Amino acid sequence: MQVTVGVSARHVHLTQETYEKLFKTTQIEKLNDIDQPGQFASKSVVTIKNGEHKIENVRVVGPFRKYNQVELARTDCYHLKLEAPVRASGDLENTTPITIVGPYGEAVLDKGLILANRHIHIKPQDMEKYGFDENTKLCAKVDGQKAGIMKNVYLKVEETASLRLHLDTDDANAFDLKNGDEVEILRIKE
Repeated sequence: MQVTVGVSARHVHLTQETYEKLFKTTQIEKLNDIDQPGQFASKSVVTIKNGEHKIENVRVVGPFRKYNQVELARTDCYHLKLEAPVRASGDLENTTPITIVGPYGEAVLDKGLILANRHIHIKPQDMEKYGFDENTKLCAKVDGQKAGIMKNVYLKVEETASLRLHLDTDDANAFDLKNGDEVEILRIKE
């Protein structure tokens, strides 16, 4: 099975309440669509900080969510002098606290910083088509100058999913991948 790669740069997902605290408006303006239907990069950017360590111009991804989540790469965490767990989106228990700064205020989160796991966005009917279930273990085979195998690829099942392998910038750089490249997905035999 061939899957297109989507490289996910550092970004934040916010609740409407947190967005209003940071931007003093209920409007979130779309900059451009991203590869998952209904999701978009907004014109809004924030600063992520840990004490004196900070990363500016981190994009807010819309639409609003029911939780606040900051997705960084490991190298971003090194810069911020923080540890963050590898997690699926929305799995925020026992995650790292972080501060988000906007033009009109800041939100101090007691949890919410993650390194997003490698995952494939997939529709339920594609799960059936490929014979996958929630326990299927997958890896991605990458060809080219920095060929290799990425283990621990998870499935994120959504009705509106566009079939994509999402990687953070560290994973993409390690395998010399960019948006639109294709990789082969393999089932791990147990």
